[in-house]
Amino acid sequence: MSGGEKAEDPKPAKAIRWVGSAKDDLSNMPIDVKYEVGAALWAIQIGETPANTKSLKGKLRDVREIVVDDDGSTYRTMYTTRIGDVVYVLDAFQKKSKSGIATPQADLDRIEQRLKQARTLAADAKKAKHS
Repeated sequence: MSGGEKAEDPKPAKAIRWVGSAKDDLSNMPIDVKYEVGAALWAIQIGETPANTKSLKGKLRDVREIVVDDDGSTYRTMYTTRIGDVVYVLDAFQKKSKSGIATPQADLDRIEQRLKQARTLAADAKKAKHS
């Protein structure tokens, strides 16, 4: 840097809000999975998009998933950054199906419900801030 130039302050990390049992579900996963998901969540908080994430489709297009393979099993953590300036972690689970990559409908329904909960939490927080 030269002369009167000033470095830009980095954006602060986004807060994380856990919805439903997502935090407990993640806590029950193997240590290597927790470490990798934690590293991915930190990257997301500071505005990066980790390589082990991908977007869902359709009505859940605002949701992304962190995919971690560990010891022959696949673990998924669902989140959204599309509600305010917060990372909402919606769900964390071990993929049960041995064939195909599709997420079971029951899991998609739960994720959709938690996305609605996150939107409600954000709206309530905004109301509280302005009252």
